[in-house]
Amino acid sequence: MKITAIGVNAAFSTGDYDRSISEQEVCDLFWEMIHSPKDLKNLSKEDINAKIRQLSKVRYDPPWHSNFLIEFDMPNKRDGQSPYRLLLDVGGDIRHALKAIGLASRDIDGVYISHPHNDHIGGMEYIGLTTLFNPFYTIEKKRWLGETFIANKLFAEETTQAVPPSNTKPDLFIHKKVLEPLRRALGPGLDTVQGVPDVCLETYFDVHLVGKQGGTTLTHVFRDGDETWKMKPIFAMHVFSSSEEMPSYGVSLQYSSGYNVLIPTDIQYMIPPQLEMHYRKADRIYMDCETSPFPSGVHPHVSDLINHLAPEIQKKCLLYHYDAYPNVPEGMFYGILKAGDWHIYPEE
Repeated sequence: MKITAIGVNAAFSTGDYDRSISEQEVCDLFWEMIHSPKDLKNLSKEDINAKIRQLSKVRYDPPWHSNFLIEFDMPNKRDGQSPYRLLLDVGGDIRHALKAIGLASRDIDGVYISHPHNDHIGGMEYIGLTTLFNPFYTIEKKRWLGETFIANKLFAEETTQAVPPSNTKPDLFIHKKVLEPLRRALGPGLDTVQGVPDVCLETYFDVHLVGKQGGTTLTHVFRDGDETWKMKPIFAMHVFSSSEEMPSYGVSLQYSSGYNVLIPTDIQYMIPPQLEMHYRKADRIYMDCETSPFPSGVHPHVSDLINHLAPEIQKKCLLYHYDAYPNVPEGMFYGILKAGDWHIYPEE
């Protein structure tokens, strides 16, 4: 299993604007200078600065929301080849974050949603609409559609097949307590398709409920080569008031040989009391880490992680979900994630 941090920043992080020129523009500039009839020795610093100012453009270095790409060595939904790609949350910027690692919605097989805050669900409209209107999203989708446009197909078969077959759309893994708020949040963007009278979340996604359902806890097992990973939702409180609450359902990924990866997602406390045994059991922990100078009270703050988290837990933690890059004592934590960082599990 490979986990890539395609974004590591908090909900309201902002990047920096700067003036710069591209690598190609630098090469072209050097080539022009070398072949100029003007002796390079006579070029002044002002001449060079003037040319660079002429070529430079304002560019923005964006921080992507905290999202993860999890890849399993198993047949995927798209073409039956490996890997199966699962997004853990989709931020408000997932299309850009995916492009940064050379991927797009056509390369994604499934999505797991932890809770319905915008920095975790904002990319669902992009995933849903672009895969719905992509006739080649899966091999089975092309067979099902033939040469028919998706809207025409849905309209023609509305009485016999209300939504597209499961093998033609991405998987959506979600706890039932997150599903209905997600429907409400996505409704304005996904409840209408031109010419189709009845559209719903299941039009776009193959929905799989996970977590406690009645007396049973539903999990999902992913193959990974000759072994497996069991994905189990982990409940933690993120925000609550006197009248409302916002839980977040992170995931525990349990390898068939025993290795455990814990991704609690957004949590209010360093170690929620009901999750203490999960933290002690885990071999690797992806830890929510707020760095704002004004602590919100709904994320573990870096100062608390430094001063109050047990050393044996600190050593397991990869920090992410920050504004400013965390300033922590060297060697205290397993690491601090940057966008694009990846790890293979189980670690040798």
